[in-house]
Order: sequence, then C-alpha cells, then structure tokens
Amino acid sequence: MISGGHMLRLHRIRYRVFLWSVLMASPQATAQSAAPGEVTAITGVHVVRLDGSGALEDAVVIVEGDRISRIGRAATTPVPAQAKEIRLNGSWLVPGLMNMHVHFGLVLPGVEGARLAGETDTALVLRMASNARKSLLSGTTTVRLPGEKAHADIALMRAIERGEVEGPRIFSAGEMVDITGGHGARGETHDGPYELRKAVRKEIAAGASWIKIAISGGVATDGGGIAAALMTPDEIEAVIDSAHRFGAKVTAHSGSPVATRDAVNAGIDCIEHGYHLTRDVLRQMKKAGTWYVPTIVVSQPATHPFFERIGSPPWYLERLASVGQNHWNALQMAVEEGVRIALGTDQLPHEPNDGTTATVREALYYVAAGMTPLRALRSATIEAATMLDADEDLGSIEPGKYADIIAVQADPLEDLSALKTIFFVM
Repeated sequence: MISGGHMLRLHRIRYRVFLWSVLMASPQATAQSAAPGEVTAITGVHVVRLDGSGALEDAVVIVEGDRISRIGRAATTPVPAQAKEIRLNGSWLVPGLMNMHVHFGLVLPGVEGARLAGETDTALVLRMASNARKSLLSGTTTVRLPGEKAHADIALMRAIERGEVEGPRIFSAGEMVDITGGHGARGETHDGPYELRKAVRKEIAAGASWIKIAISGGVATDGGGIAAALMTPDEIEAVIDSAHRFGAKVTAHSGSPVATRDAVNAGIDCIEHGYHLTRDVLRQMKKAGTWYVPTIVVSQPATHPFFERIGSPPWYLERLASVGQNHWNALQMAVEEGVRIALGTDQLPHEPNDGTTATVREALYYVAAGMTPLRALRSATIEAATMLDADEDLGSIEPGKYADIIAVQADPLEDLSALKTIFFVM
C-alpha cells in the first residue's frame, strides 16, 4: 500500500509475551498469547523515555489489544479490573529493539556457506523463519531485510502478518538489484538505467518497500576493490528515481566515498556500511539528511570468533581486517558530524557476539565511538522507526503505539550494557 508518498508496511500482530530467566542462558522461552482486545497491565516498572527526560519511575503501562493505551505513575494510574497484570518489579521497560540490516537467509563464504550451497528455496524459508523467531526472542521486534533470495523474505513477512509464524515486524527490500560483476551479484543481473528501472519495479511489485543496490565493491566478494565505485551515476539515479516514484526508499551497500557522493547527490535515502567514508562525504550526508547504517560489528575484533566459527576462508578474514580501522574512523566521524544513524548489524540480531547479541554489541560500539547511551538507544529504536517512516507507530513506549516492549534489569540510560540483561519481550 502507498500512503502519503511512502510505501509502508505496518501490520497488526497479535502480541505475545516471552519470558525467560537470563538472556542466552535458556534457549527455551515461554510464550503467553493475548487475544485481540485483551487488556494487559505491566506494573512495578520504570519506563525509559527517549526525549532526554530520563525514566518514568514506578510506572504502569496499560495495553489494549496490540497498542499502548495509557502510561503513568502507579499512584495515579489504576489497573483496570479486567486487566491481566504482569508484575516486573524494579525493571526498566525499553522499546523493542530495531535492527535495520538483517539477512535471515545469511550465507557467507566459508565452511557454513559451502554447506548451504545447495539449499532449496523451501529449506531457505524454513531457516529464515527459525532465525526470525530467535531474533524476536532476543529482543529485536522490528527488522529491515536489505536483500534476500527468491523473495523468501516477502513470504516470511506475510506469514508473520497473518500470525502463522512468530517473528519481528519486517520491512523488506526483496532481492538486491545487482549489476553484472557487482558485489553480491547472483542470478539475474541488470546493467544500464533502463534494465535497472525494470528491476526496481519488479521488486516493488513483489512487495518490497525498500530497494537495495551495491554501488561499490564489498568484503564478501573475492577480488575487486572494496572502495571501488562500481555503479555509474546514471544507473544510481535511475534506481532512485524509479523507486521514489512508487513511494519506496533506496539504500546502498557502499565502501566507496566516490560512489557514496554520487548516491547522495542523486537523493539516496540510506548508506550501508560506509567502510571508507570521509569527513567531507559524511558532512554531505548530514546536509542531505541521508541515513547511515554502520554495521560496525562486522569489522571489529569482537566479531572474529563468529567468522572463525563459520569457517571463513583466509581471504575473507584478510578483507575484513583491511577495512576495520577505516570503518571505525568513519563511524566516529559520523557521530561527531551528527549524521542520522540507525542501528544495523549485517549479522543475525540474536547472533552470540562478545558475550551478548549482535544487536546489543552494535549499540555498545556506538557508545565507544562517542554516542551517549541515550543516542545509541535511540539509534536502535526511534531513529530506526523514523527512517522507516513508522515513528507514529513504533520506536518508543507511548500511548497509541504498538506494544513492542522489552524489559531489562538496570537503567540503560546510565549504562547501555543493561541491554545485555533482556528477560522480557512483548
């Protein structure tokens, strides 16, 4: 559906509550389903607010159906007689985390990639459904999928909408629109403005609300410069113009300052990774309002055990190492320049990473790069929702919004590592 110039998929999900003692300690969570129209009261909590005013202490959150109806201090907010009460004494409520760069069908070079080489489309969608449920259980309640295979992401998104599969809300880019010889190119490729325009329309017709292109080389492609500008300006312009005419947004894999500059000049909505971005280009992004999804976790030392575990080949590890410092510098400069940042990992949200999940580790890297805990938390919640044009419904705990909520055991505005203690997901 196209509304107000933007393609937006905000589906109603019969909300469920997942409880377990300690994140990662127990692989099995218990689920409690709520019927449509049921009233639930979460009590004894502190509600984290994202406007800089701190937490609302000793609060009650009333949920009617799948949306929040009231929030207030316990002394002035009575629990309705018919409400099902969930007491989380002394816990902090945080908006459900949002991860803007996820591939539920992720296949990387190495031993695991070889094992999945013959995967059928049926096996793929089942693997993606499993990853979606695990991501939800880890506290990630909304994801953006920037490029999957065989439109399995669209099928999964619709199954979640129908309540047939448990998973986060999905905003999808369908299949990546590839150029011949480009990063990640597989199957059908497209060259020149007219072929690319048709490819964009095909993905939108399939149900994509975003379009993903690769305008530079990449880490996971053997050979070719990661900072090389591979897509021409007229090709980039054709993709962006075609997508925007249908109300869809465009994001670009880019490790190239030259290609990024071309894309920003053409009106692109978002840049992924940005391994070699310069301060001048970041200032251009800031001025244009272009979003940046860093995926910093993929290139930093904390991630290395993950790549070792999946049997990544030496050439891949060498390419990762080659971008690590420049990638970190780009993130620090983006934070300093005030570029609009939405959290994304390019790893599965629930992937074990340095003692926590990939989503949480990404946010902690943002603090290390110069963000305050509040700004880093916003990047994983309300800023991501704003990038999706979904901030009226998602991204914060407020009356009228969907009840996408997690609970942690300490105040994340004091120390963002509190996100490591997620034990409740609604």
